[in-house]
Amino acid sequence: MIADAQRRRRFWQILLFAAGLLVLTVISAGSVYLVNKARDDSKWVIHTIEAENQINALLLEIRRAESTARGYLLTQGEDFKVDHDKAVAAIVPALDRLTRLIGDNPEQRQSIEKLSAAIETRLGQFVQEMDFIRRGEPEKAAALVREIASTDTTAAIANVATGMIQEEERLFRLRTINSDRSQTLAASMTGIGSGLVVLLALISIWLVRRSALARDDAEARLRDANVNLEGVVDERTADLREANNEIQRFAYIVSHDLRSPLVNIMGFTSELEELGGDIFRRIGSLTHVPADGPPLPDGEIALEGPDKQLSEDFSEALGFIKSSIAKMDRLISAILNLTREGRREFQPEKIDTRELIEAIVSTLAHQAADAQAEIHIAPLPDLVSDRLALEQIFSNLIDNAIKYLKPGVPGEIRIRGRTKLGYAIFEISDNGRGIDAKDHQRIFDLFRRAGTQDKPGQGIGLAHVRALVRRLGGTMSVSSELNTGSTFTITLPITWNASNRNADQ
Repeated sequence: MIADAQRRRRFWQILLFAAGLLVLTVISAGSVYLVNKARDDSKWVIHTIEAENQINALLLEIRRAESTARGYLLTQGEDFKVDHDKAVAAIVPALDRLTRLIGDNPEQRQSIEKLSAAIETRLGQFVQEMDFIRRGEPEKAAALVREIASTDTTAAIANVATGMIQEEERLFRLRTINSDRSQTLAASMTGIGSGLVVLLALISIWLVRRSALARDDAEARLRDANVNLEGVVDERTADLREANNEIQRFAYIVSHDLRSPLVNIMGFTSELEELGGDIFRRIGSLTHVPADGPPLPDGEIALEGPDKQLSEDFSEALGFIKSSIAKMDRLISAILNLTREGRREFQPEKIDTRELIEAIVSTLAHQAADAQAEIHIAPLPDLVSDRLALEQIFSNLIDNAIKYLKPGVPGEIRIRGRTKLGYAIFEISDNGRGIDAKDHQRIFDLFRRAGTQDKPGQGIGLAHVRALVRRLGGTMSVSSELNTGSTFTITLPITWNASNRNADQ
């Protein structure tokens, strides 16, 4: 009966996990699609506003050219002439920008052709007006202005532009509706997904609670058992053995079942890479036959055009697959290392802290030289603590200080220490790229990194360091700003023993 109950419980847990994974996948895919659609709809709304603004800007330049031409005709002032030339010079570029903006709309393209013809006519009239004025014939210029007024060229420009503005306003209303709908759908998807996640969380809590009640009931029966003690012990021993087997199976899944598919994928990826090379070499031999020159050496691929692009895309895709597999392998190894480290018992001993840090710095001398960094070590207090844990703590922090220095700027790393109320306080500071204030807590989370991701790493180092510091009964904090460097402060008991380990460990 107990085995059947455990099998049923395991089945429901697996089913719950699968349902949660499916929900998250659907939510993620739907959210990405809807967010992208909302972004595209918003871009079209902005595009419509830009087109309408450009039409108004073009009309403004034309009116400015007309008013300055009349001012120049009436006053012969050079200021009007200069303003007129500037306005005329701005009309054609404004018309070109408008043409590019409305290129997606066939109806607007027809309107822009009419508008361009009318504007070209008006620009020619401007030239004639200026020529008459320049030759000292203002009467002819005035007559030309009256003639232009009777032909309604300016009115034609305004009518076409008004029609284009109305079309853009129609598009604006339509595109605004589409954008609002997309955003509403995205919000609805997020809300529904959040509700499903909460529901799954409640079911999980219920299952965990039921398991806890079952465990408490079993413990109560064990305490109350006064007869058939040997049989009860055997029964409990069997339960414990099965629990231990579950733990061992879990460890096997992490160390083997998760890693084995990666190995197979990597192997088949290598075979796929070799097969791809053979295929593209075959394609090259079939599509590229030298007419006069010597044949290509063995192993070379003579591809051109789409075949060459296909070969490059194939190689790039394989590269992405290999890098992803390698990253997952590193993460699995890191999880196993963290598990092993968590089970290790600390061995306190008296440690010359300065000597320990100098040894660490000597192992990092090559990296420091490459980064043009100088490491200064001030007098440090000695400790009674676990040597391996301290080596891992300071190695990670000094290595990070070297790794995240600013390129091209000589690095300066300082390690200081002091004592206070039975604790040793260590500070590791640098003049590197720094950390944004909003990321000060994020950098201590497992598998979380901050800033530009241009350095190798899995986001484990600082999380591991903080866990070690806490196991040693200490605290850890960071003080940093972008582009001004960072200071990591570690507080550790001068004498460590199991009794001063943090209560949460």
